[in-house]
Amino acid sequence: MTAVLTTIGFDADDTLWHNERFFRLTQERFVALLADYADGAHLSARLLAAERRNLGQYGYGIKGFVLSMIETAIDVTEGKVPAAVIRELIAAGQDMLGHPIELLPQAREAVEALAGDFRILLITKGDLLDQERKLAQSGLGDLFDGVEIVSEKTATVYATIFARHGEGADRAMMVGNSMRSDVLPAIQAGGWGVHVPHGLTWEIEHAEEPSDAPRYRSLSDLGGLADLVARIGR
Repeated sequence: MTAVLTTIGFDADDTLWHNERFFRLTQERFVALLADYADGAHLSARLLAAERRNLGQYGYGIKGFVLSMIETAIDVTEGKVPAAVIRELIAAGQDMLGHPIELLPQAREAVEALAGDFRILLITKGDLLDQERKLAQSGLGDLFDGVEIVSEKTATVYATIFARHGEGADRAMMVGNSMRSDVLPAIQAGGWGVHVPHGLTWEIEHAEEPSDAPRYRSLSDLGGLADLVARIGR
């Protein structure tokens, strides 16, 4: 009997290890530094708008986030932002780039449980150097049969990756915390999309749940992944 699933892709940030909470902490630092110029809600809204606007130029990750903070600081102060504040924002970004990796609960166990029977891929987006650093520090690198660091996650990207590393998207599953990037495009490509919610999700990654999609599943945590795969069948 032909296997239903042969390939399983994992997202990285906030699926296997913590990420968003460091952005939130840095955003709080940004708001505090500019408290004399605008209230927190206004600053956060302006920063989010800058991030949306700049994604096409900077892509995802810490470096683009820092540039968006600096741009927002210049805008809200009408060009009067002190150099010391700019220096603080750059330092905050450097702190983020050097922060140790902390795996999420059951992340290692979930990957190890499936690694012997399936092709296991890491599919993530963001800055190449930073994502490579995080993977190296995670200690999970040897468990993956392939690593793909992409600029965006689309149905076409998933179809290409799952064709290159497996037997195509129809025999593949993507596991991640982002409905917008991990689940919906994987399903659109013909694969399974498994949502594992994280307590903190960047506003840009929000999307409606595809509750009527036959290849959509949701888990409260990675501990249930091996059982889900077994129920889908091999």
